[in-house]
Amino acid sequence: MVKENLEEVKKRIFKACKRAGRNPEEVTLIAVSKTKPADMITEAYNSGARDFGENKVQELTEKCLILPGDIRWHMIGHLQRNKVKQVVGMTALIHSVDSIRLAEQIQEEAAKKNVTVDILLEVNVAKEESKFGFNLDEAESAISEIATFQHVKIKGLMTIAPFVENPEENRPVFQKLNQLYIDMQRKNIDNVNMTVLSMGMTGDYEVAIEEGATLVRVGTGIFGTRYYMNT
Repeated sequence: MVKENLEEVKKRIFKACKRAGRNPEEVTLIAVSKTKPADMITEAYNSGARDFGENKVQELTEKCLILPGDIRWHMIGHLQRNKVKQVVGMTALIHSVDSIRLAEQIQEEAAKKNVTVDILLEVNVAKEESKFGFNLDEAESAISEIATFQHVKIKGLMTIAPFVENPEENRPVFQKLNQLYIDMQRKNIDNVNMTVLSMGMTGDYEVAIEEGATLVRVGTGIFGTRYYMNT
């Protein structure tokens, strides 16, 4: 079923790109594999998926050790500063940098390992109290400060839109983040390569693509309803 679901999601991405007049190659699908066992991830991998998203550090590190080495792991969940050293050097991209202090911790651990870590700034566009991230009006200042960190590279922006029944309700959220993304590209800040816009999940990724997303994070649409492993 994973293979069929993955193909369906890819078809929908293709159609959304066509509606928006975009090249489908501009959009990368991240298969959100949190709580999913290795055999399901392997099925997705064997069907062509290479980008996988996890929201727990322990799960990400465990899966990284037992699954193929060419998988690009994305840290998409809230990252605690005391867990940073475990993911530095292990992830292709950390999506959820939601504070200067977290960026400082990534800089510190990356410097120790002499690596550069690619990150996205998480922006809480909808100002939901239950969500992490910078407010829209805080983002530019944060980008300018983090851009001075030698071992951290800002690649773009990320948001988690509200859970809604009608995905159209999230279109303004995606439009606002895309506008900030464009504004930051125009600023041409040193050490900032603003090329990634991570927004849209199973319920609204097609709308997100129409509004400029370059990464979409789809879990349930590929793997089915999530379940939680015993830990």
